[in-house]
Amino acid sequence: PMINSIGIMGWGVGGIEAEMVLLGQPYFLPAPDVVGIRLHGDLTPGVLATDVVLSVTERLRAEGVVATFVEFFGSGVENLSIPDRATLANMAPEYGATMGFFPIDAVTLQYLELTNRGGDHADLVERYAKENGLFLEPGSQEPDFTRIVEFDLSDVEPSVAGPKRPQDRVSLNNVQESFRSYLTQPLAERGYGFDANEAAKKVSTSFEGEAQELGHGAVAMAAITSCTNTSNPGLLIAAGLLAKEAAEAGLKTPPWVKTALAPGSQVVSAYLRETDLMEPLEALGFYLVGYGCMICGGKSGPLSETMSTIVKDNDLVATAVLSANRNFEGRVHPLIRGSYLASPPLVVAFALAGRVDIDFETEPLGAGTDGENIFLKDIWPKPDDVRDTVHSALSTKMFEDAYAGVMVGPDAWKDLDAPKGERFTWQPGSTYLIEPPWFADAGEPHPWPDSLKNARILAQFGDSLTTDHILPGAQITPDSAAGRFLSDQGVEPQDFNATTQRRGNHHVMMRSTFANVRLNNLLVSGVEGGFTVKFPEGTHMDIFEAAELYRDEGTPMIVIAGKDYGMGSSRDWAAKGPALIGVKAVIAESVERIHRSNLIGMGVVPLLFKAGDNAQSLGLNGEECYEITGLKAGIIEGSPITIIAKNKDGAVTTFETKADVRSPIEADCLESGGVLVKVLREFLAK
Repeated sequence: PMINSIGIMGWGVGGIEAEMVLLGQPYFLPAPDVVGIRLHGDLTPGVLATDVVLSVTERLRAEGVVATFVEFFGSGVENLSIPDRATLANMAPEYGATMGFFPIDAVTLQYLELTNRGGDHADLVERYAKENGLFLEPGSQEPDFTRIVEFDLSDVEPSVAGPKRPQDRVSLNNVQESFRSYLTQPLAERGYGFDANEAAKKVSTSFEGEAQELGHGAVAMAAITSCTNTSNPGLLIAAGLLAKEAAEAGLKTPPWVKTALAPGSQVVSAYLRETDLMEPLEALGFYLVGYGCMICGGKSGPLSETMSTIVKDNDLVATAVLSANRNFEGRVHPLIRGSYLASPPLVVAFALAGRVDIDFETEPLGAGTDGENIFLKDIWPKPDDVRDTVHSALSTKMFEDAYAGVMVGPDAWKDLDAPKGERFTWQPGSTYLIEPPWFADAGEPHPWPDSLKNARILAQFGDSLTTDHILPGAQITPDSAAGRFLSDQGVEPQDFNATTQRRGNHHVMMRSTFANVRLNNLLVSGVEGGFTVKFPEGTHMDIFEAAELYRDEGTPMIVIAGKDYGMGSSRDWAAKGPALIGVKAVIAESVERIHRSNLIGMGVVPLLFKAGDNAQSLGLNGEECYEITGLKAGIIEGSPITIIAKNKDGAVTTFETKADVRSPIEADCLESGGVLVKVLREFLAK
């Protein structure tokens, strides 16, 4: 969370963990390792906070800081403003840490003064921090960290990250080469699987009556968005200054690029108007579309009909450039197959270019009104101009005014007719909120069996399967299982909405599980989407359809994966969905922190391969029939859990796993069949 940037401890929890606490259950956190990141040096001119956080994310993913507390310290900390620190703190989930913490220092106190929290409040913060040894200043004692990672700010260069993961940073001058290499890499290696000729193809078309030629990498969406980057005034001012220079020079955004400005705070639009920078942003198409997570969470709306047709008919890899935290496949739009994270001014630059495979050093953004080519370096804002504009724009009164009525809301909010009473009354016919199945048979015992026999692999994945892959948050399409279900309920396609907006309807969510259009299930290698093979028949079908058949047969289902299973958003339905369709266990090399907890909360046991083992090294291809023994002892006592995999030829592979259960509370939760059932039984027992 961004509060970590001003010395306040706090971290994200999963939705199921939050539900546990609301229902009176304790929140359990094993004492974490604390990794110190020693910052030294200073940023070179032209390098922005986004470049720093993308470099830190790349570095810390390589170092391995999952489930640790990260604390930034060292001489370089004083060279980062609070908004810059907030940018680093807010992307802790992307680099895998539980939180990214900055201690209180003089810069923190200056920020409190600016944001209308100075005076006695700031004095109290300073005195408390110093009295308790929490204030960072020259000569402060270095904390006793588990380990220390050195990071030189002067080494950071302008960067983006993509096209599929936040940690895949690439230097700005290498984006063209990097993207083109992804085009020919196999799907299983996070590429796009084209041959050389297909990778180089161009499509002739027209937009607004003008002939155009598009290829892979065409920018379909450019959005200045997210709580991370739009909460940093320096980044937004830089984008506005670049837009001003571009608009004055006569540059325009190509018609195939959908643009949006979706900041996380009303203060942003206030200071952009105060500095006369909103108008040039709007001139390039970056109109304010709202405040919040709409773009980041997949609620970006449709592409133009022309662009949608071109992308679908020609199998083009359309891209998005976003100042967001996450760029997982299919997240912002089902037709966008590659997404790059970038600073707000670079979002504007790529929007002007209309493609990501551009070399900004040698290729112009376009021609100005005088016919001269204009390069990015010609309009890139000077650091002094950004700094001066920020100082002139921000004031204590601006923050005071913006938040004075923040809890009141507009008239539309105040006029909502909210139901009253202790219990919600289910509305017959609703396709948004229906009674969930969690407590349908909660009175019956659900003890975890000591073994699973004749289990089958529902899906098998490689590394970095995200919660977006498991439960996509984008728009529901008419040809999906969820879309067909809604159609049967009489819902028109234009009213399907995004999957996450239907999370109160478990029928929709079950059909959306493992239904990401960019899912790469190794059982159907080379085919993207929510498909699998039903065994022993060997029939190809939708994952949801296969799960229903397995459930009707009484066949337990397993998912196999590589490293970092469940990374990304703390999406509780990425655990609820698999649990409801019948998945009993996930076998992986590692499982991301919040998703691991959510799986346990839903009664799905996370099993870890022994170090050095994985599906590939063991020769597992997903066709095997599985027997898992020693589950109870493994969950309660931590003893090895044996798995026997028998293929269709009768050959047997035996290997050991470990239940990733970290407390007696979690073991009890699994034993009960999940936290919701556990809580209800305890309530009824009282």
